[in-house]
Amino acid sequence: MTKIACIGAGYFARFHIDAWMRLEGAQLVAICDHDEAKARTLADEFGVPRVFTDVATMCAEVDFEVADIITPPATHLALVEQVTQAGKHVICQKPLADTLAEAENIYRTCVRAQKRFMVHENFRFQPWHRELKRQLEAGVIGDKIHTITQRMRMGDGWAADAYLDRQPYFRTMPRLLMHETGIHYIDVLRYLAGDVTEVYAKLRTLNNNIAGEDCALVLLDFANGAQGVIDGNRYNEANHPNPRYTFGTTVIEGNGGTLRLYLDGRLTLQKLGETERDINYHHEAKGFAGDCVFFLQQHFLEAFTSGVPFETGGEDYLRSLEVLEAVYQSGAKLAPIAIKC
Repeated sequence: MTKIACIGAGYFARFHIDAWMRLEGAQLVAICDHDEAKARTLADEFGVPRVFTDVATMCAEVDFEVADIITPPATHLALVEQVTQAGKHVICQKPLADTLAEAENIYRTCVRAQKRFMVHENFRFQPWHRELKRQLEAGVIGDKIHTITQRMRMGDGWAADAYLDRQPYFRTMPRLLMHETGIHYIDVLRYLAGDVTEVYAKLRTLNNNIAGEDCALVLLDFANGAQGVIDGNRYNEANHPNPRYTFGTTVIEGNGGTLRLYLDGRLTLQKLGETERDINYHHEAKGFAGDCVFFLQQHFLEAFTSGVPFETGGEDYLRSLEVLEAVYQSGAKLAPIAIKC
């Protein structure tokens, strides 16, 4: 049994806690947040035995192996330093840090302490992305990817009071769309198509009530010759009642046909010269975005107990963050930015 303590009791902590409570082999022993009322509410709801407002006190008084950090990115480095010094392993929400250098420092801190580290990058664990990966590995659209197009329209960022009800710190982040949401798709596209070699990005702010960009068009070149497009904004709306189910649509074109993901989770295959047909696979509106938090934390437990590498371990995830940094460099310079593989 792996004993876990959560640090942070904000909006997204609920999904983590719910998943831990449903996972065999996990025992959630404590929740810590500077706002005791928030932590107490979640603890009472899910039956977590201990509540703390101070991380050091929790580490001293509770026996646990893994700290699950679910706080804003500016707090991550100090918390990772604190819990690794106390002998804990780390799973940490994204954005990992406000800068690439700080993210590297977080990872190196865990390496120096000889503690395991995984980024809670859950989009690649959405069931449709796992199925797309299986289909690609099976060669259903050939052995060469031509283009991956990822389109996202959240519709939660157009109002004057945008984000205040769920994640108000979004409004003041100098980097918003790509830093907070687009990193998911950088990671997903790397998961599906491999290493990125060049980025060209145009970034815009459509809602003048927020500080950062809320619209992006990003072109990606991959080492295997594929090209990718991330077309996202949080201002305009999707034509689906729950845009937070799949968060967008995906089209993958290869030398043998096309795979498509729709907003309701439907996946289809259209081989060249044939009609489009459904791909049968399991997905459901449970937890967050197809229960991807559960599936990610299940992977964490399996890898943690067996000793195998995490899919989104520190070294690999820094590759995604290098692509993200290139996006912002390209957006500032309005020029392509090369990335070393």
